[in-house]
Amino acid sequence: MNPENINKLEKLVADYQRAMHGQVDMKKFTCYAITYHSTAIEGSTLTEGQVYNLLDQDMPAKNKSFSEQQMVIDHQKALVYTLNTATGKKPLTEQFVKEIGGMVVKNTGGIYSTALGTFDGTRGDYRLVNVHAGARTFPNHIKVPDLMKSFITELNKRISEAKTFRQKCEAAFYAHHQFVSIHPFADGNGRTARLIMNYILTCFDLPIFHVYKSNRISYIQALEKARETGNLQHFYSFMFGQYKKFLGKEMKS
Repeated sequence: MNPENINKLEKLVADYQRAMHGQVDMKKFTCYAITYHSTAIEGSTLTEGQVYNLLDQDMPAKNKSFSEQQMVIDHQKALVYTLNTATGKKPLTEQFVKEIGGMVVKNTGGIYSTALGTFDGTRGDYRLVNVHAGARTFPNHIKVPDLMKSFITELNKRISEAKTFRQKCEAAFYAHHQFVSIHPFADGNGRTARLIMNYILTCFDLPIFHVYKSNRISYIQALEKARETGNLQHFYSFMFGQYKKFLGKEMKS
């Protein structure tokens, strides 16, 4: 995204923040929307209305599986915890990331038994198995602990050095991309990555947002292109576009 468009997006953020000031219900429904889109990207078939009814009215969807509904409930609890913690504006730690990762799969994850021992997804344990998604492979599980330590160190450095609107957003988008690339957990990596992104935006007093379910394929392609080329600008450009789309739709609603 060029500087002119970044400036327009920054102005849109300021307009959105003024419109949202003191709107408790709007913030609540923004969180519901984030949960809907994030879980839908990962396979939940609940409609947006069903997600809202489940979270706001405690009304289960009769035609949907128990596990899908638990995925939604787990994500919402993890999101609320993440945003509440972000108000303290503290640097990210591995322990906090593990807490989020465990909450995301609290009722859908479990204990995995491997030749190297057992690990518990609901506690945010790092995987002891290798994982892949289609043709895409992720780092060997042996490398995960060191990769996560380096990731947290580099991320906190970027956060502390970010001064402009663009730098702050890119620090959040960097966290999103790098976490997914490491894929430290057996399950819940995408949801956790998006929560970490919104943690950072909240620490910078910027609006939170979601990747649209309808843009899932483009989202995955942007992640892959950035990973394959080593140029994160491909992913940053996509995410700035999603941010603009979210804010524009919210301002019209």
